[in-house]
Amino acid sequence: MKIQITADSTIDLTPELYERFNIKVIPFVVTLGDETYYDGVDIKPGDIFDYVQKTKELPKTGARSIDDMKDFFQKFTDDGYDVVHIGIGSKLSGGYGYAVSASKENPRVHIVDTETLSSGSGLLAMYASELAKTGKYTAEQIVGKVSARVPYNQSSFIVEKLNFLYKGGRCSMLSLLGANLLRLKPCLQLVNGEIKVTKKYMGNMPSCVKKYMEDELATFNNPDHTRCMVTYSSATKEMLDTAREVLEKYGKFKEVLFTNAGSVITSHCGENTLGILYLNDGDH
Repeated sequence: MKIQITADSTIDLTPELYERFNIKVIPFVVTLGDETYYDGVDIKPGDIFDYVQKTKELPKTGARSIDDMKDFFQKFTDDGYDVVHIGIGSKLSGGYGYAVSASKENPRVHIVDTETLSSGSGLLAMYASELAKTGKYTAEQIVGKVSARVPYNQSSFIVEKLNFLYKGGRCSMLSLLGANLLRLKPCLQLVNGEIKVTKKYMGNMPSCVKKYMEDELATFNNPDHTRCMVTYSSATKEMLDTAREVLEKYGKFKEVLFTNAGSVITSHCGENTLGILYLNDGDH
């Protein structure tokens, strides 16, 4: 069986991980003023921060068109592959719906609703790749096994400032002012496919990262210890050192992968956003 795992660029893996797991990616688009760029190709998160600082406006982000998705999938099915596509969740972007529409005329294409984003989707894509490499499963079986793990995907982030979320209409001015005044750092958790604020932390960012990660590991305490992701838009050395120290103390993950969020995800969360992500359904 020839099965190709594909994804959109919001799954926020590194080029090395895309190669290692043979995941083929279609980039989403980011528009800065009159210029359009492709996520992970010709724009990086630093460009987002520079643009917002200069213009006080957020970039515009978008999924690829249905025709683009059809062409992307067709390349693989023409070569004899069945495709399992894993990307951003259906409640978070129109990209899922476009992928589904693009697959309707191509029965060899199968779409997974991850109900999450960033490397939370990336974890599911890597799992799908490992299943495909065994040669034991059909595309439909891979979709079933991946979909069964979706409810156990622990995806969350701690955000230093609400400025980007406010500009994007995801929080009120009152919340923004209150958070800035009290130095609150919210935890954004993916719950049933939607982003919810579940906790708020107070203090400097490294201390908040420590408490946030410890809370997540204590609350979601049945991990698959195969791997854990730490994904960030940008981060200070102290934030990253703290994340490493927490996970070293925990000591149970076989692999801890640090990745930069892409420009699409960064456009919505801003600087110094960091998340811990893993599958919380026990060792597989």
